[in-house]
Amino acid sequence: MAGEKKQILIADDELNLRRVLRAQLERDGYDVHAVENGASALETLREHHVDVVICDLRMPKVNGMELLKHVVQHHPGVPVIMITAHGTVDTAVEALKLGAYDFITKPFEKTEFRSVIAKAVRTSELTRQDVEAHVGGPGRYRLIGQSPAMLEVYGVIEKVADTPSTVLITGESGTGKELIAKALHENSSRSDQPFIRVNCAAIPRDLIESELFGYEKGAFTGAVTSKPGRFELADGGTLFLDEIGEIPASMQVKLLRALQEQEFERVGGIRTITVNVRLVAATNRDLVADIAEGRFREDLFYRINVVHIHLPPLRERQDDIPLLISHFLGPFNTRLRKNVKGLTDEAMAILLGYPWRGNIRELENVLERCLLFCDGERIDVDALPPEVREGLESVAARAPGQAGEGAPEEVASPPSTEEPTGLKEAVREATARLERELIVRALEQTGGNVTHTARLLKISRKSLQTKMKELGLREA
Repeated sequence: MAGEKKQILIADDELNLRRVLRAQLERDGYDVHAVENGASALETLREHHVDVVICDLRMPKVNGMELLKHVVQHHPGVPVIMITAHGTVDTAVEALKLGAYDFITKPFEKTEFRSVIAKAVRTSELTRQDVEAHVGGPGRYRLIGQSPAMLEVYGVIEKVADTPSTVLITGESGTGKELIAKALHENSSRSDQPFIRVNCAAIPRDLIESELFGYEKGAFTGAVTSKPGRFELADGGTLFLDEIGEIPASMQVKLLRALQEQEFERVGGIRTITVNVRLVAATNRDLVADIAEGRFREDLFYRINVVHIHLPPLRERQDDIPLLISHFLGPFNTRLRKNVKGLTDEAMAILLGYPWRGNIRELENVLERCLLFCDGERIDVDALPPEVREGLESVAARAPGQAGEGAPEEVASPPSTEEPTGLKEAVREATARLERELIVRALEQTGGNVTHTARLLKISRKSLQTKMKELGLREA
């Protein structure tokens, strides 16, 4: 919700430090949960929607490193900031490689602390725009989807994952670009090395250089110690530059040199640092247009656009909507203590016709809201938000017998020679076409194996056989 306060969790066994940090953060407009150890932090994470975690490395019961590993595994969109003394900076760097967002050293200045928190909060906001699908759904690489566009994406990942080639991922916000970057990393020989993510849109323009390349002690006001940059932390692994189109033109030359030569200098330093980094970049901008307008360097574009993967918006792969809904229902039922089994045909038809400008993230949010207002086992039209229910007219206008654009000819129903009998009939025929198409594609993927197809579609073998008979896909 707009205007909602961000929630920050502080875990530190020093009472005075907790009080100081809480007071500062509350003055800055955050809601704060302050606990004295990692075990209490885990409990807080279970009970509250936390946006950022700040934790000490050394704590009783559950230490900072154990807490970090838990957050990375169970709350992957939540940035973790480590607090460390000067003598444990090496450990803090190791924490960054394991997935921590940043670290600050004691004693730290108020300006530095506030800057790190602001960046982490902004990163948390931007991260929540992308979907975090999990293993086990009908798809591959933790992505949900069996549409032709997604199958093409899977094919590119398979071919280029275990190569050193730079990849540029394009697509609208909320389509899952970070999942593609992770898939490329996890299916490469670098999978046991760091995966370092930088959201360029979350970093102030004057700090992007020190964020990417690090800085030496005394390089600027507030630099009380030396600090490695993201390139250095990603050495041997993968560096993911999300929203690369937001990098200012003044920094693009240095970035190009770092990519070409695999070397750079920290801010305020004279020693050249050599790394071995595989770059994956992503953007929702039209970089070609930015080049024409002088906002993005052409030579940098060609350097990062060796392999191009485009993620289609959800409105261009409507066949995947039922799969995504099925995938989200389980976690939502558990979290909201519901037992919703699906949607009515009318509600599903409206969701299929909705444009989904926010893509998968918008679908996920709408579905969560629907569950909150659903009193039965199935989500009906009345549970849909008003802006989604407006899709009724577009559903009625889609007539019976009109397959979606790009639908395979062999699975489309023959054109109707009669006038539509009403919305319910149109919905019934549209649903049947979609079911038939999904089953045909699943059968093709499994080589016609009914048992494997049922498992892929998350229905029982008997239900699949019944549905195939109804749709004329096998003899009665």
